[in-house]
Amino acid sequence: MDAGWDRAREAARRMGRGVADAGRAAGRAGRATAGGTARAGRATANGVKSVGRATRRLTYAGGAGRTGLGRLIELSAGNSAGDALVTVALASTVFFGVPVGEARGSVALYLVITMLPFALLAPFVGPILDRFRSGRRYVMAGTLFGRGLLCFAMAAAVGPGDLPTLFIGALGVLVLSKAYNVSRAAIMPNVLPADITLVSANARVALFTLVAAGVAVPIGAGLTAWLGSAVVLRVAMLAFLALGVVAVRLPRHIDSPDLEEEGSRHRWRTLLKVGPAVAEAVWANVAIRVFSGFLLFFLLFLVQDHAVPWLAGRDPFFDVPRTIALLAGAAGLGGLAGAAVANWTRNHAPQLIVPATLALTLVTAVVTALLFGVWAALAISLVTAFAQELGKLALDAIVQREIGEEVRSSTFGVVEAVLQLAWVFGGLVGLVLSLARDASTGLVGLAVALAAALGWLVFARVRRVRAARAEAARKHGLHDPDAGYDAADGYDAAASAPTAEWPAPAPAPAERDPRRGDTLDSTKPLTNPFG
Repeated sequence: MDAGWDRAREAARRMGRGVADAGRAAGRAGRATAGGTARAGRATANGVKSVGRATRRLTYAGGAGRTGLGRLIELSAGNSAGDALVTVALASTVFFGVPVGEARGSVALYLVITMLPFALLAPFVGPILDRFRSGRRYVMAGTLFGRGLLCFAMAAAVGPGDLPTLFIGALGVLVLSKAYNVSRAAIMPNVLPADITLVSANARVALFTLVAAGVAVPIGAGLTAWLGSAVVLRVAMLAFLALGVVAVRLPRHIDSPDLEEEGSRHRWRTLLKVGPAVAEAVWANVAIRVFSGFLLFFLLFLVQDHAVPWLAGRDPFFDVPRTIALLAGAAGLGGLAGAAVANWTRNHAPQLIVPATLALTLVTAVVTALLFGVWAALAISLVTAFAQELGKLALDAIVQREIGEEVRSSTFGVVEAVLQLAWVFGGLVGLVLSLARDASTGLVGLAVALAAALGWLVFARVRRVRAARAEAARKHGLHDPDAGYDAADGYDAAASAPTAEWPAPAPAPAERDPRRGDTLDSTKPLTNPFG
């Protein structure tokens, strides 16, 4: 009996020692896990800090940190990431859940809906922004705060499926996003460093916004699949509210004083009153946008209908999802390439870049129509996105240089509206021509339209340059046929000729700053001319 009790006590002691050993092992494992997690967290934090420092060096390079351009780039990148989160969150809701391959009428209705805000609000957004030039920081902050509140309302409407709230909220976010872009483009000359051109500054902003959107899309998609659209919309709300605070803290010289005299009549800006240089750039970009919208929906429906050669032959690799993913990737890569090339072409005149992008799109469209296939489709998607991004950046630089500050926002508002309408019109044309299920016919038709647009622009430019040269020779007694054009800096006397509304001042000689004793180049836009 005693022996049995001894054996039981010994077994109990062994069990106790085993439990204690297991506890100590678990403790060591827990401490090791906690230590590994802490080290991983510190490594992640250090990696984020390193990326942040590298990004800050890029955004603040070339004097951008002193003028406020770097902070504007960071704000625009955050704005782009927030818009990407909203787009991804709404893509899984019933509002955007349109089956593309089933109803062309539904897609056409969606295109018309996206066009309405710009057609109705374009005459009002620009003049309103021009009226508040002395508070542009607060206007930009207002667009961000407004989108934050709309995201809060849409997050509450996702659960019950409140379509009117989602619809109004989505249109409001779209309009406020365009209003932010108009304000940002209008203030760019005020933060331009002395060693950076307008095309380069616009390209730097576009490059960082595209990268930020590309990073935000997969993050938003993962959060949507894990936590749902409502949570992602609330995250976007917090991001927009924080960015609104950042916008208020931008440098003061972004705001420009109101120089208009009291009682002066406000001038409404149309494409007939922007001068020849801006008008040329706008119409060239309109042609590219029409082709871009056409190509997107034309190829999309051809792929959905298996009306392309590589799907009609049942290629085992190129199925519908992979084809759409490859086309989207090519378009994204083309946009990034356009922003990078715009930053590289800093010494070239934007008037030369715009027609070059149109000519490149025309050549690619003709080649694709003749040799249509999967690689040709990828090439034209890349080239069209490249031309659209590069041409728009050059257009922004022309508007910022040629248009006075008192109506610059109005001009950008009209330009954004016209480009959006052109894209929608091209998309509707692509929907109609996709019914023929013949890729070559549609591409040839649009190539003919692009050729006509390019020919008309070249003809108008040549005629105006000749008229400007003849006028210069008549006034000054010059006989040099090239008196109206300077190839060194791309100056075009015809493109910069005075208009009835914008009399161009006579070129002034270099001025001397009495405070510093150095010479100022009066032909280069100054940072903060009112500061």
